[in-house]
Amino acid sequence: MREKGFRGQIGVVSEWARRRRLAEKADQSALARTPSARTIARLMTLARDDLSKSDALLVAAIESNVPDLTIARTLIDDFQQMIRSKAVAKLDAWLEGAKASLVGSFANGVQKDIAAVRNAIISPWSNGQTEGQITKLKLIKRQMYGRAKIDLLQARLIGAT
Repeated sequence: MREKGFRGQIGVVSEWARRRRLAEKADQSALARTPSARTIARLMTLARDDLSKSDALLVAAIESNVPDLTIARTLIDDFQQMIRSKAVAKLDAWLEGAKASLVGSFANGVQKDIAAVRNAIISPWSNGQTEGQITKLKLIKRQMYGRAKIDLLQARLIGAT
């Protein structure tokens, strides 16, 4: 591995191998209990290539027992692909298909703000940098336990840079 350019330590490799072995040992007993709604939502929104072997087995069991989730997963994948490829022409067809599915409430929300969604798909701009700065500010404010008046916040933010 070092000959191929790996610069990490042996501990990284052994931890990766340990986690891989544990994931492969996942047997059918994990499928015996019903996963939580949060777990199902996470698994259904992850890309199929990013699933571990045990997660892929769980998704296959879910999809075989609940066909509506298969349709919802396909719609979610289509929406993500539409956003990534900036294919605004597919939005109307997606909305029609999504309204009658499990993601119908999401589709209704998209429909209510269709102009903003269209602009978000076609626009090259992102508000990610702004959101990151707001998140940083809120984190600092929470760390100050209510003492975050404007002068102290200003000293902490400007003084830190």
